[in-house]
Amino acid sequence: MLAPSIGHYQFVRDDGQPLDFLPGQFIQIHFDYADGTPTKRSYSLATIHDRTLGPGEAVEIAVSFVPGGAATALFEGMDLGDHVSGSGPFGRFCLQPGDHNARYLLIATGTGVTPYRSMLPQLHAAMVERGVEVVLLQGARTPEELLYSDDFYAFAAANPGFRYMPCLSRELPENPHPDVRKGYVQQQLAEIAPDPARDIAYLCGNPDMVDTCVEALKQAGLTMPQIRREKYVSSK
Repeated sequence: MLAPSIGHYQFVRDDGQPLDFLPGQFIQIHFDYADGTPTKRSYSLATIHDRTLGPGEAVEIAVSFVPGGAATALFEGMDLGDHVSGSGPFGRFCLQPGDHNARYLLIATGTGVTPYRSMLPQLHAAMVERGVEVVLLQGARTPEELLYSDDFYAFAAANPGFRYMPCLSRELPENPHPDVRKGYVQQQLAEIAPDPARDIAYLCGNPDMVDTCVEALKQAGLTMPQIRREKYVSSK
């Protein structure tokens, strides 16, 4: 369990072959409702991906547990060695090789932070090769709900060009890191001063957060090609 209502799962392909993907992409898990109706759910891949995955290597996802949810029942009932059907990878929420920006703004709430974990090796390469700076704003209610925060703090400690700013709406830790903020991620945008001359922004997570941040970034002068987004919409 990554958080009280978030599970971390690892999967390998039955045939032993690698599931290669681009950091930022997602897979779909296929299953049936209780009445037999087929359905599927999408999950961003959280695997820290710095090369081509080898045969038998696992991919990782973070799963939000929703009371009464069909996918929740599926995942909560799984044991080690159980099988699921999946498809993918899909999606274009990825870092682009032709980017020439000076800074990335990565903004997320909830499990929307998982693609950024996967991107860490690519971000490191961009910082080394072209001096890019990176700011990660991660929104959660409490410190316990900050997914993969140990990975991001460790990456920030090893890479001075990476700034990790957890944004907590309900509860701060006892001795917060200097970059911890109280409130929602969209309330911290003014502090990081989005700049159309140097920034590309990524937004992933709650649809209301994404929409609010898009409007704020547009008001700061960023154009839509500089704003890349992926909304997480819960299925009933």
